[in-house]
Amino acid sequence: MADQTDSAQLSISEGVLLAHALVARVADSVGVRAFFIKGPASVMQGLRQPKTSADVDVFVDPDGLEVVLQGLRERGWRQRPVDPDTTTFPKHAVTLHHLEWPCCIDVHFRFPGMEADPAECFEAMWAHTGEFDLAGQTIRVPSPALAILILALHALRSPHLPACRQELAYMAELVRRQAQAPGILRIAAATGSLAAVRPFLEDLLEDPHAVAWPPTSTEWRNRLLAKEPGSARLLAICQAPWQDKPRLLWLAVFPQKQVFLSGNIYADMSWRGQVTQHRARWARFLRALPQIARDLASGG
Repeated sequence: MADQTDSAQLSISEGVLLAHALVARVADSVGVRAFFIKGPASVMQGLRQPKTSADVDVFVDPDGLEVVLQGLRERGWRQRPVDPDTTTFPKHAVTLHHLEWPCCIDVHFRFPGMEADPAECFEAMWAHTGEFDLAGQTIRVPSPALAILILALHALRSPHLPACRQELAYMAELVRRQAQAPGILRIAAATGSLAAVRPFLEDLLEDPHAVAWPPTSTEWRNRLLAKEPGSARLLAICQAPWQDKPRLLWLAVFPQKQVFLSGNIYADMSWRGQVTQHRARWARFLRALPQIARDLASGG
């Protein structure tokens, strides 16, 4: 009987495909516009090298975010715990999990690197989406130009990682072959992501000097600098007004339970378990401290 139960469980790849169909139906049933980013559709479109997605990324109309979340809650999906410190970690998505599903769902209402107003940003992106058949359901996905912009912004958040550099190189070659640069430029301007995408897009344009490249935002610079454990909190404390520094310092030294649960929803929250996690957390920070100092110094 146990073998039969195990064989009936969804694999991650199956769960991701079916969850796309589920979210599409939920969004359609409540009348909220939604499209899917990254994931298996981008691989099928040839915009990404083959890889197995571990979750579902859906972008919803910010005005309908809560309606979609409620529709998923009614089907057993629950929000994962999140770090309550939104100063250090500005939120851009809500992550949901389900005890009977092998994957999570990330419901995006904004995207890091896109600085335009969330509602205006969504409208600009929605104009560059189209239908795509996946898991027996018609879903909406970005146009190739928009998909490449989103994938590039995602990879540019961690350009020091080999996998991200490889993905950027793959997309750059794709943009050159398909002459996608002008389209990406137009969408980047409309979504306020010119500053963030500049390192990827500038060399792909015929005349990059004709573009008025804006300066990067503090949030984006912080994301690039925060490579090591604890670096994001140090940046937030340094940049915060004096009246906010004590609160942020307290949260850094004595994190709430949600901080541990955000990384592992099954984390041991007993007194002994929390002590163990605090010790591991400080050990990671102290090991990373020399590199943090170098990163912050090089970042100005």
